Amino acid sequence: MNLKNYWTGLLMGFVILFAAQTETSAQAQFKALVFSKTKGFRHQSIPDGVVALKKLAKEHQFSVYATEDADVFTDEKLKEYDVIILMSTTGTIFNDEQKAAFERFVQSGKGVVGIHSATDTEYEWPWYTKLIGAQFMNHPYIQSVRLNVVDKKHPATYHLPEKWLWTDELYAFKNFNENVRVLITADESSYDTNFSWKPTEGMGDFHPMAWTHEYDGGRIFYTALGHTDWSFLNENFTQHIYGGIWYAAKGFPIEE
Repeated sequence: MNLKNYWTGLLMGFVILFAAQTETSAQAQFKALVFSKTKGFRHQSIPDGVVALKKLAKEHQFSVYATEDADVFTDEKLKEYDVIILMSTTGTIFNDEQKAAFERFVQSGKGVVGIHSATDTEYEWPWYTKLIGAQFMNHPYIQSVRLNVVDKKHPATYHLPEKWLWTDELYAFKNFNENVRVLITADESSYDTNFSWKPTEGMGDFHPMAWTHEYDGGRIFYTALGHTDWSFLNENFTQHIYGGIWYAAKGFPIEE
């Protein structure tokens, strides 16, 4: 046997084996569409949030495609994805055809994740309000709050303490969907619910801040947190988001 051919063949075998292993390890466990179109207030944290999601994708072996082009909301394009992540969207961002495609995506058994101002979106679309779980009503200035993690049986809250001191823009809600499963509430006795220049109302003793539910065939997770860009540098918060994404994308049953 030609020694040169032997070593060449052996080397090629290692290259093929390495390539096969690399390809296997690169397989995404699910595909996420990150959508951050705004027609109202635009949060400066959006780019940081998208970067954080891409980092989570690398760490947890899923793929991310980020866009602000609503033309992706067609049956043909959405079928590639397992979960849609609404990254601080605002305002009326879909036309009727795109709404219909979004509804069919959910009805096919897939997932949706809403972050922060996803509840400040599509006020005139009742299906969406039920899906996302509420509509934004108001918020005071950014400040610290004592959050109560009332349900630690969900992957979005497995890791969190029962009492979590957090600093954010603290949303209050209207048209709340009482059928959702609330994961985190805000203790209104721990922060000022009013602007100094514009009195606002809180929600009282029951102030949901993160929740999940099944709706119209799909799985939904929403967190009101994430107004600030530095939120997305916090490991507790990014793990909170990832737990919601994983649940919405994969659909594994959660503990009752």
